[in-house]
Order: sequence, then C-alpha cells, then structure tokens
Amino acid sequence: MEEKKLDINSVIGFILIFGILMYMLWQNQPTPEELEAQEKAKQEQVEAENKLKALEQTKVTTAEDYNLGADVDSIQLLNLKNKLGAFAFSAINSSTEETVIESDLLALKFSNKGGYLSEVKLKKFVDYDSVPIYIIKDNNASFNINFGTTDSRILNTKDLPFQPTVTKKGDITIVSMKLKVSESKFLEYRYEIKEGDYMMDFSIRSQGLNDVINSAQPVNLDWKLKGYRHAKSISYENRYTDIHYDYENGKDDYTGMGDADDDVEDVSWIGYKQHFFSSVLLTDVPFKKVKVKSENLVEDEAIDTVFTKKFETYIPLELQGGEINQSLNWYYGPSDYKILNAYNRNLDELVPLGWGIFGWINRYIFMPLFSFLGGFMPYGIAIVVMTILVKILLSFVQYKQFLSQAKMKILKPELDAIREKHKGNKMKAQQETMALQNKAGASPMAGCLPALIQLPVFYALFQFFPSAFDLRQKSFLWADDLSSYDTVANLPFNIPFYGDHVSLFPLLASIAIFFYMRLTTGQQMGNQPQQEGMPDMAKMMKYMMYFSPIMMLFFFNNYASGLSLYYFISNLISIGIILVIKNYILDEDKIHAQIQENKKKPKKQNKFQKKMAEMMEQAEKQKQAQKKRK
Repeated sequence: MEEKKLDINSVIGFILIFGILMYMLWQNQPTPEELEAQEKAKQEQVEAENKLKALEQTKVTTAEDYNLGADVDSIQLLNLKNKLGAFAFSAINSSTEETVIESDLLALKFSNKGGYLSEVKLKKFVDYDSVPIYIIKDNNASFNINFGTTDSRILNTKDLPFQPTVTKKGDITIVSMKLKVSESKFLEYRYEIKEGDYMMDFSIRSQGLNDVINSAQPVNLDWKLKGYRHAKSISYENRYTDIHYDYENGKDDYTGMGDADDDVEDVSWIGYKQHFFSSVLLTDVPFKKVKVKSENLVEDEAIDTVFTKKFETYIPLELQGGEINQSLNWYYGPSDYKILNAYNRNLDELVPLGWGIFGWINRYIFMPLFSFLGGFMPYGIAIVVMTILVKILLSFVQYKQFLSQAKMKILKPELDAIREKHKGNKMKAQQETMALQNKAGASPMAGCLPALIQLPVFYALFQFFPSAFDLRQKSFLWADDLSSYDTVANLPFNIPFYGDHVSLFPLLASIAIFFYMRLTTGQQMGNQPQQEGMPDMAKMMKYMMYFSPIMMLFFFNNYASGLSLYYFISNLISIGIILVIKNYILDEDKIHAQIQENKKKPKKQNKFQKKMAEMMEQAEKQKQAQKKRK
C-alpha cells in the first residue's frame, strides 16, 4: 500500500489562493462613510420588519403603522395591501392628525383615525371647579362600525385612517371624513355643524363598496362613552345619570341608577344623560334592534372619581343594495327642558319631570311659573315666591284638615263614652261610633283625603328642582349653587349616608318639619279616642315625629340646596297657616253648635255606609251564634 505524502505544490497553491483572497478583501473593504450608511440601512430594515410583524399580530390597520420611512419597497407595500385589502389606498394617503373646528357653542375635534368626534367642549359652561365642560376628551368615547369584507377580513372603522375635508356654507360647517378605496369608492362620515345649535346633522354612507363589504355578515355600529363627573356631589349627579331612549313611536324609558343591559326595538334615539348634560344619537328611520348597557363606575362615593358611569350601545345596521346609508343626528349639550323641547323630537323626556299627573303639573304649571319668576328676580327669591304661591293655593287643604281634627276633638268625650259603654262588644261600639260620626258630619277620613290632594304637588316639586337646569350655579345667601348642596362646615371624617360636610338648608328644613309635625301629629294623637291598641299607635306617631326630620336631614344633605330651600320655606308657611287657622279662623264653640244641629237632622246613609253596617251586623250575629254553640 502506497504511503500518502504531503504535496508541497498543493500547500503552495493554497497559500497563494488565501493570500489573493485576503488582498481582494483588503482592497474592497468599505470606507467609514459606507459602513455608516450600511448600518443605518440595516436598522431601518429591522424597524420595518418589526412594524410589519406587530401589524400581523395585532391586525391594526392605521396610517401610523405604515409609516415605515422614506423608502417603502414593493414588498412592504404588498404586505400593507395584504393587511388592509381595498382600504390600503386610504392608509397610504392619510395622516394621523386631528381636524379642529368651532361654532359659537361647541369646540370640536375629529380624529382622522376612525373619523369620529374625539373631543367635544361646551363653550358656555364650566363644572363645579370652574373647569370647562368636556363631554368627550382623552379617549373617553368611541364610535365604530365593524364589518366583514369580501376578501375575508374583519375591519373596525375606529382603527382605520379617514381623510378629512372641511367646507363652509354660510353659518354651517361641513366636515367630511372619508375612508377610501379609491377616489370613487369610500365610506363617509358627514357632519354638519350649525351656529347657535347643539344639534348637528350626521350621516353615514358608502359609495361603490357593495363589492367590498360582505353583506352576508352583520354590520354593527357601537357607540361607547364614559361620563365625566361635572358636579360637586358625585352621588347626587350619579343619581340622575343614565341611558334614556325613545322607542316604538313615542314611548320612552331609561336604565336607572344601577347597572343595566337592555334590548330594545324600534328605537328613535339613545341618550347618555349626565344629569345636566347629554349626548344623544338620533335617527330618521328607527333602528330595528338596539342593545344598551350601563355600568356604574362609582364604587365609593366618599372618594373623588373622574367618571360616573360607562355607557355602551350596539346597533346592527341594515345594508341597502349592499351599501350603508344612514341619516342621523348628534346632540351634545345641556339637559335643558326648553332647549330639548324646541326640537319637537320627544327629547324633553331626558329631563325627569315625573310620570303621569306629576309630569303634567311640572310641564304646564311649575315650569312656566318658575321661568316667569326667574325672568325678573334672582332664582333663590323665585323659589321663595313660588313656594308662597303654592302654599296659598293649597291652604284650603290645611283648613279642611284642621276642621276635621277640630270636629274629632269635640266628639272625643262622646266617642270615649260609647267605647266605655260597650267595652265588651267591640262591634257594637264601632257601629255606634260610625253612626255618631255620620250624624255629626265628622270622620277621621275627612282629614286624610285633603292631604292626598297635596301629594301630586309635593312629588312634582320633588322632581322639578333637581331637574331645573336654570338653577345650575345660581347662588342664594350662603349657597353658591342651588343645584348642588350648600356647605357651612366641612367634617374631618365621612358619616355614612350623610357625608363629610354640613348643609344648612337641610338642617333648617328638618327643624321646620319637626315643629310642623309636632303641631299636626300632636293634635291628632290628642284627638284619638281611647281604645285597645291605641297606645301603640300613639307611640308610633310620636316616633315618626322625631324620625321624619332625622331622615330628612340625612337624605337631603347631598341634595340640591334649592329643594331644601323649598321644603324649609314650605314648612315655615305651613306652620304659620296652621297657627292662623287654629287661633283666628276656627271657632270650636261654633263648630260644636253646628255638630249638635247636624245630630238632630236625619242623616241618610250612602251605599258604602249601608254595606259596612250590614257587614258589621252580620259579623255580630255570627259571633253571637258561636258563643251559643259553646
């Protein structure tokens, strides 16, 4: 076997080749400038690849994501088109800036990413801390249409770049936001903002997208908003913050204070009401189905909170010939009954004036009266004057109550005698009591029925004052805002259900209620005839005399001071009327003489009294029969 030996020629050849290669590498090495350019290009390539990878993972399709640098090669453009599909044209030709316009009432910003309102400021109003009222700001709201495409993509308009155009026609500013496939194919949001108006026209329409939007898949609109806190008392504001909606041609409803998840049909408008300010989406053709959701964001009312509630609305949109065509309106403005009612679209239902007769009283009596009085006097004085007028009109009710109480007081000795005479026969005692009251023209119910007449008025006013926009930030005496609580002392701690402050108007109203109840309840307790069970009733009435003012004090400490002012003045006037009636109008001697005359006259029983008498006689006979069997 031949032994292999090292070939010297091969070694020399390898050395020469290696030397030549090293010489060529040395001759062709880049200059420092070339090295710097290569490094920069490498970094740009890495950044571009990272952006494209993030795009593929998140499926976000905005112009910002495609800002890959000055040099966008064909591969990157192809990837861009693969993600956006037909709407790549809009992304390449868009910016990420905002479009800003103003009217005399509104300062608006439109996000070019999504085409929706990203900021709404009401220029004529400030909150409790003198900060301008913003309904939309810092991404607290979104407006989005979700749809599928014919090339199997799912897109959200809030993530897509729109191209803005602003034009002026007289006192109308038109903002057009277009999401384009091409110059002739697009989805458009069109806003028309008018001077002197909180309502703007808004339309959604597509053109030439019937071969882009997949009509076999649902097209959904969702509108979300987190309501900013605007009032000093977040608990009070939150009580009047909810979703209202108009449905089935004029019916209206609301979600209430707590969390809600409602499905509604044939909806004409949806309103996010934040006590004194509202955001409303209206449609010319009712939405067939709408889902509204409300979530309370205030977990602890003792802690300062930025937001009150979170609102969400989901609406399936119907395509017309494969296109979107929806005529709408936006309202961003005050929850002022006069302004809302002027639109004649049932928007006044956003103001909770009460249902049935209570709302009728507020709309046609208290609203016009208060507006008239507030037109030429301070609103605090207007409340006092309106309270005086109401109490004068209802003074006949108190007269009837006291007249009934006076009659019962005069009859009390005779009624006590009847019960003593028939101590062992309750049925007989009751029959004779009713007969005597009927002849004398006196009845405990006669004092209750007039009081019932006052209830609609009292409840209507209870609804009126928290809803009166005119009271907002109007001062009176020590109260700097009649629509919020007045503070005369701040507490270093928080009392459950009461708060961390002392309001003077509720305190005065509670004292006035105590003395009013002492005058009325005390007299009623004295007039009650002695019978079994009455000591417990008297004790309960006595407890109520103390319990009601305390409840008033706790309940109204965080309520509008205008409402507490009304109750304070109302009870002071009631006390005065009672004292006048008792000391100067009612004459017990004359009443006694009249009762004696009434007793002499034959008194016919009405059908109800006859029926009651028959039932009592029948019950007495059954009782006697049972005794005989025993």
